[in-house]
Amino acid sequence: MKPAAVFVSAIFVILCIKWNIMGIMNKIFGKASEEKETKTLPWNALHSVEQLDGIKAKSTEKTQLIFKHSTRCGISRMVLNQFEKDFDLTNERLDIHFLDLLNHRDVSNEIAATFGVVHESPQVLLIKNGVVVAHASHGAINGLPLE
Repeated sequence: MKPAAVFVSAIFVILCIKWNIMGIMNKIFGKASEEKETKTLPWNALHSVEQLDGIKAKSTEKTQLIFKHSTRCGISRMVLNQFEKDFDLTNERLDIHFLDLLNHRDVSNEIAATFGVVHESPQVLLIKNGVVVAHASHGAINGLPLE
């Protein structure tokens, strides 16, 4: 066999092995180009202390949820992502409010004062009939029953 033919054959074998390995890896880990399923929840931005009166009033008709999130905290981001992935929340079941703690610390302080729950981040509060009926922080958020 001529050296050129050996070289071409070797390249062909290497490429076949590479494609086979890549195919196996794609089946195991998924393709990098595949889009991940993203789910967005019907968040209401919570950015003023005045909104708390409305949330409290609405809680007599429909459960209200407040998610307090620190945009600089990796744990908070991880819990938020898991929350969004795990919970199938719609506007029919409850209203969900998102608080960016770093930009609205005054609102967070007022939540603690109004509802009597010590501040934590990340943190979820469920409000019914004007009072917090359940709350959780960090990893416990994903185990919180939202009924």
